[in-house]
Amino acid sequence: MKSKQNKPIHGISFNASLVDGDIKSLFDELFRILKDLLLATGGDINESIQWIHELDRKFQFTTPNYGMADFLRELESQGYIRTDHRNLKKTTKLSSKMELALRKGAFEELFGNILKAKPGRHNTNKQGKGDEWSGDLKPYQFGDNLERINAQESIKNALMNPYNDQFSLTENDLFIQQSFDQSQTSTVLMIDISHSMILYGEDRITPAKKVGLALAQMLIQFYPKDTLDILVFGDDAWKIELKDLPYLQVGPYHTNTVAGLELAINLLNKRKNPNKKIMMITDGKPTCIKKGNEYYKNSFGLDRQILNRTLALATKCRKLGIDITTFMVATDPFLIEFVEAFSKANQGKAFYTALDGLGEQILINYRDEKKQ
Repeated sequence: MKSKQNKPIHGISFNASLVDGDIKSLFDELFRILKDLLLATGGDINESIQWIHELDRKFQFTTPNYGMADFLRELESQGYIRTDHRNLKKTTKLSSKMELALRKGAFEELFGNILKAKPGRHNTNKQGKGDEWSGDLKPYQFGDNLERINAQESIKNALMNPYNDQFSLTENDLFIQQSFDQSQTSTVLMIDISHSMILYGEDRITPAKKVGLALAQMLIQFYPKDTLDILVFGDDAWKIELKDLPYLQVGPYHTNTVAGLELAINLLNKRKNPNKKIMMITDGKPTCIKKGNEYYKNSFGLDRQILNRTLALATKCRKLGIDITTFMVATDPFLIEFVEAFSKANQGKAFYTALDGLGEQILINYRDEKKQ
């Protein structure tokens, strides 16, 4: 397999790989590219097929033994797409199997190399009867449960101390075995769909969709007791189903963070378990709130009315025990100023992350945020 440089096509990047002689590998490579294109085009299979034809003409993926028609035929025979011939008009649609493949593909791409947790486990910062060893160690700190001292590693650490002429075990040598509880966690993922998420030639919405798909798959596969609700926010906020996530597109919207937080609180209030969190992916400061039936919008600077409403909700979440983690996918100075004030009000966390590191950052946060 030969590789070329990453090429940005329609707001996405991929490895333009040429596969020699291996039809299965060629199908897998074309399938991977098609999945990226589907997320970039909002799940439009017809537009994605047009793009993959264009890419084939440019990069010559296919071979005399395996053409683009063979690839499309195999997609249909394997049940990834279905063709509807009703009303004398041929239409091609995604199947539920393709929607599952998009979710699993995003999971493998973003989390596959770093996810090592055992099935059914979830860290919590509350010790309970269900605590089990996580396999991780940390240096002893005053106040740690002495029953969790790992004797073998503590003794080994003491023996390796070059200043010990005669063996002695001190507080500085001790290691504590960390633990986790198999408790439920309810998460709301908030995705910004304001127009800036695709402005200036940078596609920020596709990585956000991949994160949602991968996070959902991680919960299904590793944390089946946990719950995930996904909402989007622009001028307003609304909940979307997981099956609709690949088709998500940005709109001509401002950023109404208040509407998103209000909906997230309502969704989490319906969950009975005590561990609740909000993960918010955004590239801009809040620029919109609703006053009665009217929208109040201001894109210039940090508007005091909008900011105060947003910070009040951050404080409310803190009092309700809802942790908020904000993932910034841009470096606008007003965004940074807002997020710092927002995180302070909620006592939550904030991360600036490049688009290609967004998935890893969210996974690490999800797994380790509550580690004891």
